Amino acid sequence: MPYSKFLDYLLLEKKYSIHTVNAYKADLSSFSKFIKLEYDQRSLREVNYSQVRSWIVKLVNSGLSNRSVNRKISSLKAYYRFLLNVGEVEKNPLAAHKALKTKKTIQIPFSPEEVEQVLGFEEPTNFASARNAAIVMMLYATGIRRAELIGIKQQDLDMENRLVKVLGKRNKERTIPLLPELCKKLETYLKYRDELPGSKDPNLFLTEKGIKVYENLVYRIINNYFSEASNKQKKSPHILRHSFATHLLNKGANLNAVKELLGHSSLAATQVYTHNSIGELSKVYNKAHPRQAKK
Repeated sequence: MPYSKFLDYLLLEKKYSIHTVNAYKADLSSFSKFIKLEYDQRSLREVNYSQVRSWIVKLVNSGLSNRSVNRKISSLKAYYRFLLNVGEVEKNPLAAHKALKTKKTIQIPFSPEEVEQVLGFEEPTNFASARNAAIVMMLYATGIRRAELIGIKQQDLDMENRLVKVLGKRNKERTIPLLPELCKKLETYLKYRDELPGSKDPNLFLTEKGIKVYENLVYRIINNYFSEASNKQKKSPHILRHSFATHLLNKGANLNAVKELLGHSSLAATQVYTHNSIGELSKVYNKAHPRQAKK
């Protein structure tokens, strides 16, 4: 069975994004080429774990990080689970595989002061500055993912009720409230947008050429703005999403509410943002506890 059926399964049944499916495809293609070259073997159904292990060694020796290797192996594991479920193989060669150890990296959010400095935009004077201001504010005020922002259509925006619909992972739709400040920035942007040649495009955020914004552009916008306000190593849309969650939790927001806003399927995914809130919690504890106050 070619892995095209597996990819169809991910796309149509699991509702994975085309970006994710393409990543699976690239991993399977890479492994397939390796097996053919090293073992003169064309069928992935006859693979054994020692062959997989030799691929892992090659990936590690090529300088790939353990995290990246684990992601590729995860694609293989999912593929063989699929073959097992449809009866194409009798056992999963990776059933007993243990992921390579990885360092836990702490994502450091922007401070409220850094965000405040960036959001103190000068009044937009052209399309690009109005769009960029709206994008930065949209990401911070809603906590949505970069891909979700890019996917917003004009019809998803309900300015009257201050709401926006976004399509998250696995095509799960959620509705997020909009701050009045964000609505003002969106109104300014929409005025400039209406003057573009591609103003009839259904996508909300466009380039100056009237086409949908793309991932690298959104990244550059965030990186450029925050480079002026922060010396943190990572300045990306994801860090802004991280900041949104951390700042809400630090202000006492309910973890379940933050989970729903972020579009997480489980609390475990949201809890990665709580480590920064522990510091705030400690300050409150040390200041308010009767025994601590006596010292």
